[in-house]
Amino acid sequence: MAAEQVSSAIEVDGLWKIFGPRPDRVLAGPDRHLDQAALREKTGCTAAVRDVSFEVRPGEVFVVMGLSGSGKSTLVRCLTRLIEPTAGRIVLGGEDVGAASPARLRELRRHRVSMVFQHFGLLPHRRVIDNVAYGLEIQGRSRADRHARAREILSLVGLDGHAGHYPDQLSGGMQQRVGLARALAVDPEVLLFDEPFSALDPLIRRDMQAEVIRLHREVGKTMVFITHDLSEALKLGERIAIMRAGSIVQLGTPEELVGAPADDYVADFVRDVPRGHVLSLRWICRAPEPGEPLDGPALPAGTVIRDAVPATTASARPIRVMDGEELVGVVDRVDVLSAMARAVPGEGARA
Repeated sequence: MAAEQVSSAIEVDGLWKIFGPRPDRVLAGPDRHLDQAALREKTGCTAAVRDVSFEVRPGEVFVVMGLSGSGKSTLVRCLTRLIEPTAGRIVLGGEDVGAASPARLRELRRHRVSMVFQHFGLLPHRRVIDNVAYGLEIQGRSRADRHARAREILSLVGLDGHAGHYPDQLSGGMQQRVGLARALAVDPEVLLFDEPFSALDPLIRRDMQAEVIRLHREVGKTMVFITHDLSEALKLGERIAIMRAGSIVQLGTPEELVGAPADDYVADFVRDVPRGHVLSLRWICRAPEPGEPLDGPALPAGTVIRDAVPATTASARPIRVMDGEELVGVVDRVDVLSAMARAVPGEGARA
């Protein structure tokens, strides 16, 4: 069992959420295959999540991205049964969430999973330190114990000196830091973020994205992050699931989404992403031509194209692209600069 728990932090298999009358009947019949508009017209039901399956690895930042109405927020709420799924299996750290009793579900939400929302949900009549310590209070921890932990977490998120303030004395970005600190205070295994920064202005949003990256590096929590913003998804996600009409249309690394979009829908999403900022040399390297010298500098295959520009422009010989000791291919300055100039992913990207 221990080995299974290490292999995945979250497992989702065949998850459905259908809103409306008699969802079980819809799920059991042919109507489940209708598109959203046809299903709603015929049955009065909406399939917000349709047969979704994925795994999240321990310590991974897993991003679910989609436009409004794609089902992403419903999906994240199903993970802890804040919204009750219609069908499917959800396993958190080896525990079947669907089989949990109401009492066990409360314990899971109090101890193992924390959620950070778009609207901070802070208690306006409580000081910052008591907002951060709220989850510990629910757990029954002593006041001294929970305040000590809250001060430790406030320091971690850069809010030293603000423990005695009230939420309305803080900026939006600082309030979201309090929400983040509250989620971290209970030391959960998994953090769920439901578009936490979409209400913030662009500069504060960028700072908070950097804060999440820093905190992940320091505390190593498993994170599931919901967003409608592609640049945010590419910045934060180790893997990204793109949703449309309740289904996952592609799941992969940022590099895979940009380099090999699964369909026109994904291609439209990534159309304006600078390839050179996301793709690695592995995607653009080529086989050496006959007689081409192989004594030039070497770079790892995972080097981002943009970062390879100095080496390729400084060398008169092709750069060897290496995967450990294995030669994957070569690139020269023309290859790299051409890739930097292309905004739209091309065809035939190398795996």
